[in-house]
Amino acid sequence: MSSQSGLLRTRRFAPLFHTQLLGALNDNVLKNAMVVLLTFQAASWTTLQPGMLANLAAGIFILPFFLFSATAGQLADKHDKALLARFSKMLEIGIVLIAGAGFALHSIEVLFASLFLMGLQSTLFGPVKYAILPQHLKSEELVGGNALIEAGTFVAILVGTLLGGLLAGAAGGTTWITATGLVIAIVGYLASRAIPVAAPPAPTLNVSFNPFTETWRNIQFARSNQTVFLSIMGISWFWLFGALFLAQFPAYTKDILGGSETAVTLLLATFTFGIGVGSLLCEKLSAGRVELGLVPLGSIGMTVFALDLAFASPGTPSLEPLGALALLNVGTTWRVLIDLTLIGTFGGFFIVPLYALVQQRSNSEHRARIIAANNILNALFMVVGAAGAAGLLAAGLSIPMLFAVAALCNAAVAVFIYGLVPEFLLRFIVWVLIHSAYRLRVQGMDSIPETGPAIIVCNHVSFVDALVVTAACRRPIRFIMDHNIFKWPVMGFVFRTSKAIPIAPAKEDPVMMECAFDTAAQALKEGDLVGIFPEGRITDTGEMYPFRPGYMRILERIDTPVPIVPMALQGLWGSFFSRKDGPAMTKPLRRGLLSRIGLAIGAPLAESATPDELQQTVLALRGDTR
Repeated sequence: MSSQSGLLRTRRFAPLFHTQLLGALNDNVLKNAMVVLLTFQAASWTTLQPGMLANLAAGIFILPFFLFSATAGQLADKHDKALLARFSKMLEIGIVLIAGAGFALHSIEVLFASLFLMGLQSTLFGPVKYAILPQHLKSEELVGGNALIEAGTFVAILVGTLLGGLLAGAAGGTTWITATGLVIAIVGYLASRAIPVAAPPAPTLNVSFNPFTETWRNIQFARSNQTVFLSIMGISWFWLFGALFLAQFPAYTKDILGGSETAVTLLLATFTFGIGVGSLLCEKLSAGRVELGLVPLGSIGMTVFALDLAFASPGTPSLEPLGALALLNVGTTWRVLIDLTLIGTFGGFFIVPLYALVQQRSNSEHRARIIAANNILNALFMVVGAAGAAGLLAAGLSIPMLFAVAALCNAAVAVFIYGLVPEFLLRFIVWVLIHSAYRLRVQGMDSIPETGPAIIVCNHVSFVDALVVTAACRRPIRFIMDHNIFKWPVMGFVFRTSKAIPIAPAKEDPVMMECAFDTAAQALKEGDLVGIFPEGRITDTGEMYPFRPGYMRILERIDTPVPIVPMALQGLWGSFFSRKDGPAMTKPLRRGLLSRIGLAIGAPLAESATPDELQQTVLALRGDTR
């Protein structure tokens, strides 16, 4: 499995990363330089007020996302994405030259035209950069690749914002802005030339240029999978949430903290640093998988620390504006900076798995158009968020209280999404339970088919065996479980949410047993994974009990062959949840937290495998580590 640093050394990822990084850098250099110049030199260029110009500029930049995202998605599904990336970078070079003409002529009209074209270029490149990742990266590399893209983007935003402001204030600034933008665009174009070919999934697609009908069609593509659509809604909410915070930093620094212009940079850098750290940590915390359990963790952290930021904000600012270094000597500043760092970090936990999930679960023929729908909704949410924040502030709400309102809304959005798609909450519970108690090492994950049905068979060592296997597997598994476990408060919720299948012994409830076999067979016909512990009980000796032929009764109900994937749990015997030295959970915690356990997965076996053959295979996988 490639690490994040390893991806940066591969041709299938590094050129795209550098192209995206340089594009985001250039966008922010030009946009921020333009805003600064319009703010401080507007009187000599136009009769419009600086505040109106800044808001007008923001609207002009975002307008192409509404008008052309649908077309961009179609083009990315129809044509080679590498060629589209090169075209967008060539367009960027031309845009810089147009912006340079606007600076030289002191023409608001030309500058706004270049700003509109910048938005158009970003609109065209958006579906390319996200839809190309699943074509060039392995499934286990998606989280790492998205983490690098997100971290790089926010670093580019920070550096571009700072550089644009510095260039705008320098002597001969307009010349420096144009020259810098041109160099960045040319280097970005050269990087794009190394992006490998990405074959179009729908080369015969007839492109429609009607933005309204195609926008609706793209949204319908996204809505065809509820989990994908709600992930897009979550991504859009994140951009609303983050943009709301970023937009308040200047006024918050001046009016609440009593800081100067340099202190605004300190807050921006802190927030951006947090998002970068959270994004990069995602791969390590998720072990390279698309770990949905990090999404609720992210939303909880964003809510908690946004609320704390509201209450940590000082009531009375300094009388004299303080620079960044002077502000650090004020005690309350550190709590504010820690809150901003952690809001960003948990935001990274929230956003990276969602992007990877959308890429992984979208229909490949529509993926770019689904990404386009995501971009449209992102833009819409940011506009609505900005309007809502402006309205609340105009009504007299303070900025700290605006942060508190955003935090509470974040919690409400999270509850809404997790209520509709319990898989997020399920993965969070499993992730917390497993990672708080064990360090799990998995071998042979490639033996589990990426798609299609399979029966998972495993030895049964403890009460958390199904949770361990669930935590290790990238695909959901429908386990056949003793019906009594569904009565447990937490475990019952987990297994009901994961659509586990209750079963009872024939002597206790023969109807339930037959129903369980029928349900499992139907799940396999629908292409699901079905998990079973053939021993039928948790070991109380550490050795495996004979495997029962229940899985064969499931296979009898299916007409097509289904592979059997053997697994062996290692290191759980003697743990708190096993039956060594008495019933589980009635003895002290004999082994420390984060003890090492393993899951060994063998090559799939034919459905004709007998229970004895299965048991011997699992025994060999387990080895001497019980």
